[in-house]
Amino acid sequence: MSTITLHDTLHHDGHDDHSHGHHKETFLTKYVFSQDHKMIAKQFLITGIIMAVIAMGLSILFRIQLAWPDKSFPLLESLLGKWAEGGRIKPDFYLALVTIHGTIMVFFVLTAGLSGTFSNLLIPLQIGARDMASPFLNMLSYWFFLTACVIMMSSFFIQTGPASAGWTIYPPLSALPTAIPGSGLGMTLWLVSMVCFVASSLMGGINYVSTILNMRTKGMDLWKMPLTIWALFLTAILGILSFPVLVAGVVLLIFDRSFGTSFYLSDIVIGTQVMPNEGGSPILWQHLFWFLGHPEVYIVIMPALGISSEVISVNARKPIFGYHAMIYSLIGITVLSFIVWGHHMFVTGMNPLLGGVFMITTLIIAVPSAVKTFNYLATLWRGNIRFTPAMLFAIGLVSFFISGGLTGIFLGNASLDINLHDTYFVVAHFHLVMGSAAIFGMLAGVYHWYPKMFGRMMNAKLGYLHFWLTFICAYLVFFPLHFLGLDGVPRRYYAFTEFEFMQKWMTVNVLVTWAAVVAALAQVAFLWNFFYSIFKGKKAPQNPWEANTLEWTTPVEHLHGNWPGEIPTVYRWPYDYSKPGATEDFIPQTIPFSETMSSNMPHDFEGNAESERIQKEWSDREAAAIAAAEKNK
Repeated sequence: MSTITLHDTLHHDGHDDHSHGHHKETFLTKYVFSQDHKMIAKQFLITGIIMAVIAMGLSILFRIQLAWPDKSFPLLESLLGKWAEGGRIKPDFYLALVTIHGTIMVFFVLTAGLSGTFSNLLIPLQIGARDMASPFLNMLSYWFFLTACVIMMSSFFIQTGPASAGWTIYPPLSALPTAIPGSGLGMTLWLVSMVCFVASSLMGGINYVSTILNMRTKGMDLWKMPLTIWALFLTAILGILSFPVLVAGVVLLIFDRSFGTSFYLSDIVIGTQVMPNEGGSPILWQHLFWFLGHPEVYIVIMPALGISSEVISVNARKPIFGYHAMIYSLIGITVLSFIVWGHHMFVTGMNPLLGGVFMITTLIIAVPSAVKTFNYLATLWRGNIRFTPAMLFAIGLVSFFISGGLTGIFLGNASLDINLHDTYFVVAHFHLVMGSAAIFGMLAGVYHWYPKMFGRMMNAKLGYLHFWLTFICAYLVFFPLHFLGLDGVPRRYYAFTEFEFMQKWMTVNVLVTWAAVVAALAQVAFLWNFFYSIFKGKKAPQNPWEANTLEWTTPVEHLHGNWPGEIPTVYRWPYDYSKPGATEDFIPQTIPFSETMSSNMPHDFEGNAESERIQKEWSDREAAAIAAAEKNK
């Protein structure tokens, strides 16, 4: 409950009685095996950036194949060796490129890179904690993630090549080691990598939830937490509940591959050989995979939405519109995301009644998503907007979320989805609403909290160049793909020359590929800006954006423990911007109401009768003084 008292010197759970950061740290303990959440956030971020660059490189390779399927590029043979003999990518390797690109982007960049970075950076800083509940477990979560990345990338250096069954790894290609070259050792490495990744996610998620529930500073109740923390909290819960299902599916898949079971296999013929497997069903894998896979969509997008809430409010200089509605919409998305997985499976022969149930829940989940969109627009409306690079990327997220979300209504309808399923319409939809939106949210967070991570400012002009090139190219890459899908062009095809009706889209593919190349080149501006600014950027002030949240009360120079003395007490919610009667357009959470009497409002006190009485007495005195001054005139 809010209070109007000025000071409170009580320690919080004894955290402030310990000395922090005074022990001598070696290079290994500070930068490699660090247990400081801020350093671990940087490790997640830089690893995520490296994996994103690799994934973008893979996408450029298969886009070249799609744009010019009949041309030879000697450079490809020099780069890829036997996978591109004669300068043309082999069909098997094309599928492997698509598979690993999707896997890296969904799991390693948009899940670990996004949640791992900002959960680690922001949770302790924004709730007023010295560190995570278990710093050691936090360190382990990063090293399991890095191990997963190394195992996944090692599959490019084995004779049979990486896994190739699409990023969803559908049986029977994933269940039969002899099906295609990419079903062999590369597939095994994919499965092992994903088990390590899930272990990392679970360790991180348990840590995040424990920290938020148990380690908030004095005064920081759940309704004073920034929306970023709510989003990261609910994302962690989603991961804890859904990722184990993927591990269960992977274990059964390993049994099918190595021990002769038939969980996913039945009536299989390879060449002329009839396999002994019977009784299984590849649909079982789809149920297990998509039970994770649809919550995974929100594990990806919710942190980006939370980041955008903070960035938009700070840079619009307005309170976030509908704070409670935003939280309830996040909770609604979290709950509903567990009961919509079947919309990925409308074409599997599902009973129409069951398909109708999944269709209804899918359309219902659009409601909390729409609430968030309207709240962003209302926050921007008539705001005193500062167009920082972070703000532009946050607005870009809203744009992609709207345009990509609208096409989701088509795919959520079973009768329409049957026609659009496995076409480029699906590729266009999820690359806009999940891929582009989440990447833009991640970039908004990087530009906004870069001063807190590295103590320096990024170059704003390079940030603007990066935004506009990336924003325009993202639409040029993914928007035209909707029309290919409406014409029935299937996804994952190696070339568009095999069917006459697809050949008219060749010129569109050339446009899309050139846009992808320009988008990739635009990231060079970001990479230069990011790494150059770490060492040569302008030194950051303590609170460069004039924000209200607790992380900006910590020193610019990092120390393990975040605050050199007592952890600040929280008195108010994090969105007191442009408050009538206030002397400045922002009031940090650490300012007591007794210091802002002229701007206090009745709802600030949440029904605290004593605070309301003190405020009323002050207001009455002010009114009397004004009346007396008027009388003396």
